[in-house]
Amino acid sequence: MKNIRNILNSRFKSNGNFFMQLTKILGFKPKKIKFYSTAFTHRSMNIKDSKGNAINYERLEFLGDAMLGSVIASHLYIEVPSGDEGYLTKMRSKIVSREHLNELGKGLNLIDLVESKIPTGQFGDNIHGNLFEALVGAIFLDRGYKYCEKFIYKRVIIPYVDIETLEGKVISYKSLLIEWCQKEKKTFGYHVYEDTGNDDVRHFSVKLSINEKVIAKARATSKKKAEEKASKRAFFAFQNSMSKMM
Repeated sequence: MKNIRNILNSRFKSNGNFFMQLTKILGFKPKKIKFYSTAFTHRSMNIKDSKGNAINYERLEFLGDAMLGSVIASHLYIEVPSGDEGYLTKMRSKIVSREHLNELGKGLNLIDLVESKIPTGQFGDNIHGNLFEALVGAIFLDRGYKYCEKFIYKRVIIPYVDIETLEGKVISYKSLLIEWCQKEKKTFGYHVYEDTGNDDVRHFSVKLSINEKVIAKARATSKKKAEEKASKRAFFAFQNSMSKMM
């Protein structure tokens, strides 16, 4: 157990900037530094406790996700007394969308604090949002709900949560399009195929058809991204009708 503690605390002995950077991000001094050390430990470090349990940010990520959802749900419940369950759920999803959490993590440069055996340049965008959630989980364990709530208000709600703006924000154009097609009883389909272009990175192309008519085309570095891009283009073709579902 002592060896594990030494590994987790090594960054503070070798790099005093970690504590300073962390304090600046939090807005207060952490008490139990081990939680924050875990929050920035990637699974590639392969650290385990005396019982063989993995020590990395993934469990804190789960906890932070729950705390974010709780604080934001409470805020929306108070601020939008006319909103029903469906409306409040949709609004909360827009605030804690993966895209938004990734932006928050990037904005705080959380990836600079990660301990990993994998070069940070090889991580996908979701690492930023994962670290933000893990940090929120660490705050809760270190200082409790009130500090966690204060941090979420400072970093998420106050600067980014505007009800009118959120009402017009689309999380997933594909989900919106599918919902609209089902409501309007329209058939739809995504024909995805590997792009044979000369790009260094493999691309995928997609044709989106509605009622057997090709409505939009797109290409991207993954099937998911290509489908989303095509769906976004289709959205603007049917914007007046689909906007009513947002």
